[in-house]
Amino acid sequence: MTAATVDHSLGETHWLATRKAMARLLPLMCGIYFLSFIDRTNVALAKSALAADLGISAAAYGLGAGIFFIGYALLEVPSNLIAHRVGPRAWIARIAVTWGALSTAMMFVQGEWSFYILRVLLGVAEAGLFPALMYMVTLWFAPKDRAVAVGWIYTAPSIALIIGNPLGAGLMQLGGIGGLHGWQWMFLLEGLPTIVLGIVLFFKLPNRPSEVKWLSAQEAQALETHAVIDTHGHADLSTADWLAALKRPTTVLIALIYFLNQVAFVGLYFFTPSIVAQMHVSSPILVGVLSSSVGIGFLLGVLTLPRIHRRVSNECGFLGVLTAGVVVSACAFLASRNQAVQITLLGITGFFAGGILPSYWAVAMKRLQGVQAAAGLAFINTIGLLGGFVGPYLFGLAETMTGRSDAGFNVVVAASVLGLLLVPLLAKSIHAAQRPVADASPAR
Repeated sequence: MTAATVDHSLGETHWLATRKAMARLLPLMCGIYFLSFIDRTNVALAKSALAADLGISAAAYGLGAGIFFIGYALLEVPSNLIAHRVGPRAWIARIAVTWGALSTAMMFVQGEWSFYILRVLLGVAEAGLFPALMYMVTLWFAPKDRAVAVGWIYTAPSIALIIGNPLGAGLMQLGGIGGLHGWQWMFLLEGLPTIVLGIVLFFKLPNRPSEVKWLSAQEAQALETHAVIDTHGHADLSTADWLAALKRPTTVLIALIYFLNQVAFVGLYFFTPSIVAQMHVSSPILVGVLSSSVGIGFLLGVLTLPRIHRRVSNECGFLGVLTAGVVVSACAFLASRNQAVQITLLGITGFFAGGILPSYWAVAMKRLQGVQAAAGLAFINTIGLLGGFVGPYLFGLAETMTGRSDAGFNVVVAASVLGLLLVPLLAKSIHAAQRPVADASPAR
């Protein structure tokens, strides 16, 4: 048997093992990520009911919706370090069960303070889910297969954006049964499946290929051999490592742009049902269906725009074009008073937003490597998550000041314009960082 034949045989074994692993793991990983978006954002559908039943104002709602991201952001890195120590299976299951219980407990909200407390605890409980899923990807899949795996995981929030609103609106029609309000039924029936799936994950989501019986010994070995883990990336991060990453202008600029993107997009999602309802749409079911236009646009953007990004040489220029698309579509929304046009523009805004997220991460990951990548990417993600707090609060403040939910689109425009202004600075920073490398090359 020749060496070429052996290599082909090993490659065939790894290919078959990868297909098996994706078929077994990705449905579970997508499922839990899908439920995380349902449980963290279903409060958007309850906004009007919480105001009517409990007197929670638009500003208080915006603060409560956004405050979720404080605990989520602060505990993301520590949570992932625990996942690395105890194994992702047990930690992801723990995350799911505790956040499912807290999401269900939202049905017992009595006023503004209980609303705030439960939203903070929900963020604390869910912290670390996404990086733990990414850590699992590194344990199971070769570098060349990880983009495919992560791409499938990213479809989960897109689908949640599409069907989450109609589903939640339908559950709210159960109001009156058992003496519960519709929003109480929604929190109950959308929180319980997360608890159930968390228990399933504990028994069905393996840490490593060598732990499962549905792979042969050769297949498990092939997966673990190809899933080369960068031990430097998982090392403990010293203060010097963090400072080295944070001192880089490129890191800071990317973090600021991501923060502004989150201000715009997270705020928009939490207030989309209110914006649609303001268009003289009285049926809660129809509000949910029309609100899904943002999710449909986002899904199309996630599936198509990254393919274009792969072919362009000017990454920052492409990022600028996508951001400009958000600005133009948001301004057009504010200028329009036609319901059909506004719904379409909601979808177009979501489309450009869906392209910005993967393009942004592609730019970030290319510029950060080794231990500084772990520090820098964690810093960027934490700063971005804080934008998830600021965005809903500003949307709520805009509605309180104007009496109109669509006033929040001014926040989308302002944040996106600021982000657009930072893109040329980012391009300049990247060019400056590359120049010393180019200058040093001839001296070797």
